[in-house]
Amino acid sequence: MKLLVDSGSTKADWIAIDAAGKVLFTTQSLGVNPEVLGKDEVIARLEDRFDISHNKKSVTHLYFYGAGCGTERMRSFLAAIFKDYFPNANISVNEDTYAAVYATTPKNEKAIVCILGTGSNCSYFDGKELHQKVQSLGYIAMDDCSGNRFGRELIRSYYFSKMPQHLAAEFKKVHNLDPDVIKHHLYKEPNPNAYLATFAKFLIQHKDDEFCKKLIKSAMEDFVEFYIKQYDEHQSVPVHFIGSIAFYLRDELKEVLEKHGIKIGNVLRRPIDGLIAYHSLN
Repeated sequence: MKLLVDSGSTKADWIAIDAAGKVLFTTQSLGVNPEVLGKDEVIARLEDRFDISHNKKSVTHLYFYGAGCGTERMRSFLAAIFKDYFPNANISVNEDTYAAVYATTPKNEKAIVCILGTGSNCSYFDGKELHQKVQSLGYIAMDDCSGNRFGRELIRSYYFSKMPQHLAAEFKKVHNLDPDVIKHHLYKEPNPNAYLATFAKFLIQHKDDEFCKKLIKSAMEDFVEFYIKQYDEHQSVPVHFIGSIAFYLRDELKEVLEKHGIKIGNVLRRPIDGLIAYHSLN
């Protein structure tokens, strides 16, 4: 049994397939990001899903693609946990950008591949290998144009009274903005980045409001400048996207990219279906 996993910080999709590529089961757990979770919490999230815990001895190969797996230290940390939990499995841990590449990019084609979900990332794929010029420093220092960055901006604009009154009133209706609640989630609970990203839904729902338009455009301009333009090939290859932020704001994304002479490629909400096809053939 092969177990394929695409994990962001918020949630993780798990699909088990047999040698012929037939799907045996699918399930979804909370996200498994080694940058923000310890060993005990990772195991708790695996144990919480019956299909995973019940079949852990039957797994022969685990292919995990996840947020927070951009460094060798984090990949090794997570691989060691998985090796203990899935005792009969060969373990492969890669950053989530590889899943995005396999899902969006035709074989041997060159592309820039981006993730815009709870977090953000951008890499260049030369047709064989993935290249990343800047290592991510995580949700506090980086993650431009991500769900957690949008959540942070919305909360700040609300508390600094920069959000228009009509939006602020609506924002208060749908979110608990008590400062003690917010601080508890940010500093006491696991996955503060995923908590911040929950506020991004409000931005998407009000994306036609002038205040939200400016916030979205500014974030996308930063992403183009600091991420996509890292690569000299940014105007010569398609730029593909994975993630809910890219998916629900694809029209706005296309407009900003075209302004810079950049060709937008495939935009998918999640890559898991592409992973099934890839691992069935490989």
